[in-house]
Amino acid sequence: MQAGAGEAIGFSVLGSIRVVRAGAALPLGARQQRLVLALLAARAGAPVSVAELVDLLWDEQAPASAVNVVHRHIGELRRVLEPGLPHRATGRHLVRELAGYRLRADEQSLDLLRFRALSRQAASRLHDGDPASALRHALDGLRLWRGRCAAGLEPQSRRHPVFLAVEAERAQAVREAADAAERCGRLAAVLAALRQAAEQHPLDESLQSRLLLALAADGRQAEAVEVYRAVRHRLTHELGVEPGEELRESYDRLLHQRTRPAAAESPSPLPQPAQLPPDLPGFHGRDDLIAQAGKAVSAGSTVLAIDGMPGVGKSALAVRIAHELAADYPDGQLYADLRGYGWEQPMGPAEALRGFLGSLGVAQDAIPAELHAQAGLYRSRLAGRRLLIVLDNCRDAEQVRHLLPGGPGCLAVVTGRNRLASLQTTAGAHPLPMCPPSQAEARTVLVGMLGATPDLDAVDAVVTACGRLPLALAAVAARVAGQPGVTLARVAEELAQAAGTLDGFDGDDPQTGLRAAFSWSYRALTPEAARLFRLLPVHSGAGISVATAAAAADVGLRSGRALLGELSRAHLVSEELPGRYRAHELLLAYAAELGEEHDSPAARAAARLRCLRADR
Repeated sequence: MQAGAGEAIGFSVLGSIRVVRAGAALPLGARQQRLVLALLAARAGAPVSVAELVDLLWDEQAPASAVNVVHRHIGELRRVLEPGLPHRATGRHLVRELAGYRLRADEQSLDLLRFRALSRQAASRLHDGDPASALRHALDGLRLWRGRCAAGLEPQSRRHPVFLAVEAERAQAVREAADAAERCGRLAAVLAALRQAAEQHPLDESLQSRLLLALAADGRQAEAVEVYRAVRHRLTHELGVEPGEELRESYDRLLHQRTRPAAAESPSPLPQPAQLPPDLPGFHGRDDLIAQAGKAVSAGSTVLAIDGMPGVGKSALAVRIAHELAADYPDGQLYADLRGYGWEQPMGPAEALRGFLGSLGVAQDAIPAELHAQAGLYRSRLAGRRLLIVLDNCRDAEQVRHLLPGGPGCLAVVTGRNRLASLQTTAGAHPLPMCPPSQAEARTVLVGMLGATPDLDAVDAVVTACGRLPLALAAVAARVAGQPGVTLARVAEELAQAAGTLDGFDGDDPQTGLRAAFSWSYRALTPEAARLFRLLPVHSGAGISVATAAAAADVGLRSGRALLGELSRAHLVSEELPGRYRAHELLLAYAAELGEEHDSPAARAAARLRCLRADR
């Protein structure tokens, strides 16, 4: 399918509705306009009547102008898809058919048709007795999904029969993928897809029964038992029925597997955990870092160390790199959020090792109590295999030391806020330090989060106000999406008026806003470094020297250098020029808030005077 300029155009409805030309997302307009395109895409080339589009757009009595509104949305979409299309011209993508419209698409241009083609291939291969090929095609199809069908257009996307039918196709594809995986001894490969499908269809016994078997294959028998109990409770309390034969049979197999003596069993395939979180559909850019990661792995690196300031997108990059490289690690993927920064207690290495060993087929009662013995057993299980391990949100290198693979063949991707330099010397890690994305990348990220291109001037203004920080961009996008009456231009104006503060970046949940994200790095500082951080805003220059920082903190040069070093290792400042440090503008805004809360006006004024004298 070609755009007016001769460039390929692609439609996506397996997730948020999206149209991409030459790698760039097109602006799809307001909610009603996106709903029209989503339904046309979900029908995958079949005509949709104007009456059906009217019913989709208005829950209550439709206005007298409803039909004209639908025609206007079609016209606007045609001009988006084919710039320069004359007014009232038909175009090539949205064509009039009988009393409605049809999206002209094929497997190359529409992800739903591509998914169906792969599902058919998977079913054919399974029927022909080739479960390995069937599983490969099924997983390729399921990877096309970026979320629920027409995500972001709720409630219509969760109750309209067309969208629900597409979701049912996904559930069936997961069932068939699980059947293929079981026949070739790779049930753990579909565990993530089964979890998601079972969560969306909590009363679907066929999905739940396959989930039990996949959990057992991944060494998670206890979790499988809990899943069965939860499903049985829902069935008896919500439907008043007992589990059916298929679910009971899976549960019996689970219990038999747990209690059968090991000597009586024939050798079974080693578990292949598939624990990677889903790749973020709104992820854009970072091509240079992804390319660096690929080159480092090709050169023999077994550890990638990603660090950067809070909110810069370390976890998203790690997951993207892991998905890019997953095919090279056929024995599976392990993932752990080590909770190095956050409300919960950090995960100790022993807790992480117990989870990993369970996923690698070690019974919990066979795991040693002593940490070094656990690490030895873990590395023994990794030996000779190719697994990818993501260790997300670590506090320091010591937290991950026992979780790193012991030899070649496996890859660990580690993320942390503190600089992970010690991993370079102790584990040969390849460093991937992160900075905020470029202005162009940040603009693309924000547009992708919004799902449509609003006023581009407002986009640029918001990107600038956010200092290009992905977490701040996400906060703004969530605010716009959650408050339909709030435009991006209005948010941009409010952010400009609140410049120098973090007002406008915290949502309904204070635990996930910018202040919370920054606070965990601040709380990890020594009292002396925390005080210097709070005093950074009193210096009015573009950057701060060691001498000026020492003057602000009222300490000697050696101490000032050490305090700046601590802030730099925590990525609360960066050394942009030799001997000159700078903090991100939003971090400075947070530091100013802390200074007003913890330091008296007299103390801040004295620090400002010392800075002025040091700068002379």
